[in-house]
Amino acid sequence: MHNACALNLSASVQMTIINYQERRSPRILLGIEPLLLTKAAIMKEIEKNEIKRLSDRLDLIRHQQPTLSLVDDAEKYAELEKEKETLETEIARLREVHGQKLSKEAQKLANLPFRRAITKKEQADMGKLKKSVRGLVVVHPMTALGREMGLTEMTGFAKTEF
Repeated sequence: MHNACALNLSASVQMTIINYQERRSPRILLGIEPLLLTKAAIMKEIEKNEIKRLSDRLDLIRHQQPTLSLVDDAEKYAELEKEKETLETEIARLREVHGQKLSKEAQKLANLPFRRAITKKEQADMGKLKKSVRGLVVVHPMTALGREMGLTEMTGFAKTEF
């Protein structure tokens, strides 16, 4: 039995996780054990799917409301308005939780002792740079993590000076 099924998840989330786990990769062909999903990765995927599901429901409600007559369908309109408010608050809460998880990753990188901008020459030969600096993490400013950290240029983080 897959570990996704053991967590009592919705069917769509279970299928997403199972499909991810069963994806064939060159690592499997080489006999290297594939990377298993961690609980944090599963929870991140669940939150992402839940935000999408709630956003779709909110979009449906927003399209239904203009077609209703306030005189004839006042109860239905009020019910949809109430559900719309609860969906908006839940989506905001889930996005905040998702943002906090990104913040943990950003905090971990910010706590590394050495950081500096990666030069254009180093960017051209990134493989050489990563081989020469053990544990180097490169963050691009256009990624979610880079935007969150307020980076303006590609930056490298490492435990040792580089």
